[in-house]
Amino acid sequence: MPPAPSRTFALSLASIALMGPLAVHAFMPVIPAVKAGLQISDSLAQLTFSVALFGMAAATLIYGALADRYGRRPVLLSGLAFFLVGSLASLFAVSVTTLVIGRLLQAIGAGCGLTLVRTIARDAYGPDKLVKVLAYLTMFYTIGPMIAPIASGLLVDYYGWRGVFAFALGGGIIIATGAWFSIYETRPPVSGSGLPRPGFLRGFGNLFSQIRFTSYVCQTGFSTGVFMVTATAASFIMKEMLHRPAAEYGFWFFAFPAGYFAGNFVSSRLGSKARIETMVFIGSILSLLAAIVLCVLLGSGVVTPLSVFGPGFFITFAQGIALPYGQAGAMAIEPRLAGTASGVGVCLQNLFGALTTQTYGLLADGTVWPLIITCSASSALMMAFGIIPWLLRDKNKS
Repeated sequence: MPPAPSRTFALSLASIALMGPLAVHAFMPVIPAVKAGLQISDSLAQLTFSVALFGMAAATLIYGALADRYGRRPVLLSGLAFFLVGSLASLFAVSVTTLVIGRLLQAIGAGCGLTLVRTIARDAYGPDKLVKVLAYLTMFYTIGPMIAPIASGLLVDYYGWRGVFAFALGGGIIIATGAWFSIYETRPPVSGSGLPRPGFLRGFGNLFSQIRFTSYVCQTGFSTGVFMVTATAASFIMKEMLHRPAAEYGFWFFAFPAGYFAGNFVSSRLGSKARIETMVFIGSILSLLAAIVLCVLLGSGVVTPLSVFGPGFFITFAQGIALPYGQAGAMAIEPRLAGTASGVGVCLQNLFGALTTQTYGLLADGTVWPLIITCSASSALMMAFGIIPWLLRDKNKS
């Protein structure tokens, strides 16, 4: 029987979640600098960002299933090694090709943290405390998006975009060291029919055959898409339309994680007292309303930092409310496949975020309309999936 989780265990587990911000949020202020430094197009510059989301989407899908089969700790440590190698390769990249490869390796590593933090938390703390633990973990996770864009913006302005990868490499070394000494194996002992050996595809099929699972993971996916496209478009708006320095974008970016932190605080206070499908539905409505305000302001010609980051605060506030419940609801559908379910959920978050941001990059024309189009589409799809579990709430309680 594994030991009870200590404070050191909890702190190390929370720090692993910071790999996502180091791979994603820290890079947002870097995109215009990479475009100028490597003399590449908007779509290629956007690819250096979205490739990380595509990489994490694929990696998380595999990590969850591998963790169910082979255990949490060896899979986690392997992912941490990929993150360090990718950060080092990106630091010394001399072309967009080598940078994309480095970013992909970095993202593959970061994907293990996004998936396994949730799975390990469920193992160690139990399903009854999961919503509350996930809310606290994601509150800690928001420290990364609060610090990373500000730090990376300052690094870009003073040391160039390579300084951001030196920052990520140093952070990764600290996180990996803590995980090596603090995180023990948490997978419950299984044997015979209890061992999840139906094969990856059959496990995915079992999950997606249930409409509630599909709705939860798609809602969180499209919700992430709304945030990602708003955040990356804001970088271009601040730099190329409003001619503001990267550091200023980093400070304005604080509105996004602050909103997410506030939403997660609400979720942590409510915990299991609120029904999962109700909170997902409420979060979907709030996010849709905030996206509508954003699109109306930009479409009417009000293009200022406040018109972007003001609605952005409420987009992430709504996400912070709904996300812990959506994650817990998805993993509760098939407890035997909790790791796989977590991997699928994180996969779709990154996949839909990547598709949305890359679509924005392909449509980019120096105006706000590509953001309006992609944000509107993602918001509508998020709302469509967010309402389904609520409509089914009396048929099958979470």
